[in-house]
Amino acid sequence: MKNIFKGFLMLVSAAIIFAACKKTDTLPYYKTGTAPVLSSDVSSFAPTPADSDNVALTFSWSNPNYAADSSSNKYVVQIDSSGKDFSNAMSRTVTGTLSTSFIAKDFNSMLIALGFEFGVTYSVDVRIISSYANNNDQKISNALTLQVTPYVVPAKVLPPQNGTLFLVGSATAGGWGNPVPVPAQQFTKIDSLDYEGTFYLKGGQEFLMLPVDGDWTHKYAVADKTVAGLNAGGDFGYDLNDNFPGPDASGMYKISVDFQHGIFTVASVNLFSQLYVPGDYQGWNPGTAPALASPNNDGNYEGYVNVPAGGSYEFKITNEPDWNGTAYGDGGGGTVSSSGGNLKFSSAGYYKINVDLNANTYSLTPTIWGIIGSFAGSGWGTDVDMTYNSGDNDWTATITVVDGDQFKFRANHDWGLNYGDDDGTGKLVVNGGNIGDAGKNFSLSAGTYNVTLYLNNAGFYTYKLVKQ
Repeated sequence: MKNIFKGFLMLVSAAIIFAACKKTDTLPYYKTGTAPVLSSDVSSFAPTPADSDNVALTFSWSNPNYAADSSSNKYVVQIDSSGKDFSNAMSRTVTGTLSTSFIAKDFNSMLIALGFEFGVTYSVDVRIISSYANNNDQKISNALTLQVTPYVVPAKVLPPQNGTLFLVGSATAGGWGNPVPVPAQQFTKIDSLDYEGTFYLKGGQEFLMLPVDGDWTHKYAVADKTVAGLNAGGDFGYDLNDNFPGPDASGMYKISVDFQHGIFTVASVNLFSQLYVPGDYQGWNPGTAPALASPNNDGNYEGYVNVPAGGSYEFKITNEPDWNGTAYGDGGGGTVSSSGGNLKFSSAGYYKINVDLNANTYSLTPTIWGIIGSFAGSGWGTDVDMTYNSGDNDWTATITVVDGDQFKFRANHDWGLNYGDDDGTGKLVVNGGNIGDAGKNFSLSAGTYNVTLYLNNAGFYTYKLVKQ
């Protein structure tokens, strides 16, 4: 039996050796191709919008003579700024053909994607990369140089003709007042079809965009503000009927407006943590109560509240716009407590309220507001008193200045609390730069100005100057 098994193993081994030594068929050999030669039917591209749907240029190239069926050969057309060695090329891929044509708007879109400006002539390089369908045996053609001039594709929405765009509405710091606070509610023009800006927006409110500050003749709006998700962006149009719905929460938002495609976006930059101040002065309703805000979300809140005469002057502070959360009352000695009784204003007035929930402390500062500056009648020594307007919840005054005059807002005829503008954005900050200081914001030209101070938007204060 042992010899039989041994013989069987020898036969199997021989069969394996024979199979391993058997000569296979010769593998197929495909010769390599040759670099295609590229040509164009034009040397320049400068169409008008009327040519958008017409063929503007055609590229052709010689056959690279690959061995395989030419119907599967792949060709990649690359287009880039001259001298960039196609490092950021736009491309189009075609298969089995030795030419491709571009209608004007398609080629124009490539140029715009390369960052070219409308109406400016540039040089671009064009080449072809040929290969088998699997990208093997790539061959690169010669490069052609064309002179190209992108054109403005007719925009879906008519852009502002004077190159300006402004924000107005109950969601904004200036409310529905028109003209609006500038620069706090003016967009930055990116190009003729794109605008953007970062703005304070009050949660749960609405806005519009205006091409002309102070003019209600035309506006940018939406067709239906109830569309789901529209407060984050969507379609808009010229002189439509509905206001833009604002975001749900108060804070700073970046609004981008694309007139080419008729699309806007609203993106959160910084949401403000908020407290609410319901009291006898407004019917004990947290949902309609003024807010205090913590722009840095660090537990320190502040805001301004107007308390009319009459009633008990009692109030509380809640962390929700209802009574379902924590309601802070008087903890004694300038502190707040969730078990304390009602807090109380000393009398009617316009109060600055500060609350520190880290230390559970609060303060109430009654204020009246004025303007002080270098202009005649003030001389940095006398305030021009401002008038509070309860209907608009703002402060107003009129001043007359000469070229180069500067001013600030201050409370209670004292420097203990004053606001200025540090960067020309229109945002007021404590102890900020003089308004009219060109090194901080802008220069004032001679004239008489109606001045409005907005302190009613917790966490964001601004102003408006309207020259008479």
